[in-house]
Amino acid sequence: MIRIILTIIFIVICVFLSAVILLQEGKSAGLSGSISGMADSYWGRNKSRSMEGKLEKMTKYAAILWLILAFVLNLKVI
Repeated sequence: MIRIILTIIFIVICVFLSAVILLQEGKSAGLSGSISGMADSYWGRNKSRSMEGKLEKMTKYAAILWLILAFVLNLKVI
């Protein structure tokens, strides 16, 4: 029973992780902005508070949870 619940959670995290990754900007946009001096602007300094920063945090936490669940689901104990 617990294996089924963990598998469903794992699938939901997979879909969520895919969506969050697709919503992020490409790194080439940040590179051209830093070359032209945009890194010193308000948005460059407060990136962690922006939507892009939040998406990066969500990606990091979802990926960690995905790895933990993948490990747990592959144990033969459950």
